[in-house]
Amino acid sequence: MDLVKGLTIRKAGTEDCSSVMDLLKESAQWMKDNGIQQWRFLLAGGDDEEIEQAIVNGDTYIVLDNDKAAATFTLLSKQSEWDKKMWGEDSTFPSVYLHRLALSPLYMNKGVGRELLGWMQHHLDGTEYLRLDCVADNFKLNAFYRNNGFELVGFEDGHSRYQMRL
Repeated sequence: MDLVKGLTIRKAGTEDCSSVMDLLKESAQWMKDNGIQQWRFLLAGGDDEEIEQAIVNGDTYIVLDNDKAAATFTLLSKQSEWDKKMWGEDSTFPSVYLHRLALSPLYMNKGVGRELLGWMQHHLDGTEYLRLDCVADNFKLNAFYRNNGFELVGFEDGHSRYQMRL
């Protein structure tokens, strides 16, 4: 367990599944309410099985404020089918793929996202790149990643591809 801004970061266990799902759906609803065209499929249960499997596989983290879920993210050291679509087969560099970084709206605009990215950089030993994709027309999110040291390396299927050399 590690602390960032007084929050506890740990791998999510199966007992955290509903908290992670609720947090992702809360984030998806917040985006919908704010006119952001992203993650709406989560509201209808899209990716539920994939999210549960990432928890079972030990790839998903939960960030807690005492016992309340404040954020979540998934780090994959092996490409998912989506990663292969976005990046192509990647066997050249040791890369980790960031998925579903989500903060509860109560923790937005407080530096928590920036701190979590910093935590990832320091905890990904032996990794050359941290990679992610996000919806290209979510300008605020794209600016967030650029402002936090990620390099825009291209576009694929309406998504911006970012990477950070570690």
